[in-house]
Amino acid sequence: MIRAYREADLTAVMQIWLDTNIKAHSFIPKEYWTGNYPFVEKVLPQAEIYVFEENHPNEIMGFIGLTDHYIAGLFVKEAAQSQGIGKQLLNYVKDNRSSMSLSVYQKNARAVSFYRREGFEVQSENVDDSTGEKEFIMVWEKN
Repeated sequence: MIRAYREADLTAVMQIWLDTNIKAHSFIPKEYWTGNYPFVEKVLPQAEIYVFEENHPNEIMGFIGLTDHYIAGLFVKEAAQSQGIGKQLLNYVKDNRSSMSLSVYQKNARAVSFYRREGFEVQSENVDDSTGEKEFIMVWEKN
């Protein structure tokens, strides 16, 4: 089930954020993510967030965060990946928007492939100032 984020979700959402970032971005030192944790924990609730919750109450398996038409993050617990949860979250927010954009590290081939499959196209490339890593700016537009 997909539902709007609640304050009580913060701990579970942040754990997914941390674990997934460390695993998916092995090319970035773990300390980058742990060091940014307090900042993200503070600003995350300001975004528009939807969580995917399993049948078990309070078992959040993934979430998507947006700022207007920008996808600030899409995260799914490692054990729940490749089960369609990310696609469901993405489709949920696509229903209410005519276009969206996001940034994704070029070295995160799995995510780049996922977004391409879901209709996103690379619009430009740049370098993330905080990590020095190349990233794609990808855009989706409703047909």
